[in-house]
Amino acid sequence: MPLLDATRSAFALLLSGDAALWGIVWVSLKTSVLGLLLASAPAVLLGYAIASYRFPGRRIAIWLVQASLSLPTVLIGLLLYLLLSRHGPWGSLHWLFSQPGIVLGQCVIATPVLVAFTLAAVQALDPRYAETAIALGASRWRTMFTVLREVRFGVVAALISGFGRVISEVGCALMVGGNIAGQTRTITTAIALETSKGEFAQGIALGMVLVALALLMNGALMLLQGEPRAAGAVQ
Repeated sequence: MPLLDATRSAFALLLSGDAALWGIVWVSLKTSVLGLLLASAPAVLLGYAIASYRFPGRRIAIWLVQASLSLPTVLIGLLLYLLLSRHGPWGSLHWLFSQPGIVLGQCVIATPVLVAFTLAAVQALDPRYAETAIALGASRWRTMFTVLREVRFGVVAALISGFGRVISEVGCALMVGGNIAGQTRTITTAIALETSKGEFAQGIALGMVLVALALLMNGALMLLQGEPRAAGAVQ
């Protein structure tokens, strides 16, 4: 199918409210958001703890967090497949080829992104914020909330980056979810399948949805951050 014809068909699918296409989008959004939500609190707390406290092996912990950002999602999918398979240690959960399995995979994939971004944001903050809070008698939890409030834009950027990472990955969703139509077929696995079949219209339509989501999420972040200032700009 020529590119122009495929693009026209893609727009037609989007505008017609095609049930199969929007069902795929819903599965992707549902599993990605749930995985991100499950990972958010523990990952942000871990990133803050690594950045704020000195402990033996801290440099190794930072190294492992940063290295985990480069882990291929297909490798994470392979590990989860072995854990969730019938003879694996978590086989009794029956999560393989199911949406809970995909949510677990997205949670694992999002965690290092959230930890690394939170870690970087807290490390970049002036340490006097935490020192002042402690001097005023704030508890550890109050100090943590004060610091995280100051780096809230970095935390939001972490959430947006984590969402982009999980909704655009294909390896883990394919291996753990199985690409079952109507149940575990996500945007990326559907694009791979339709392209392999030579059906480009749905793949292009789903790709447009991914681009729209990326623009929407990053636009929301820019609105939260306010008007950007140029470095060294004359007032």
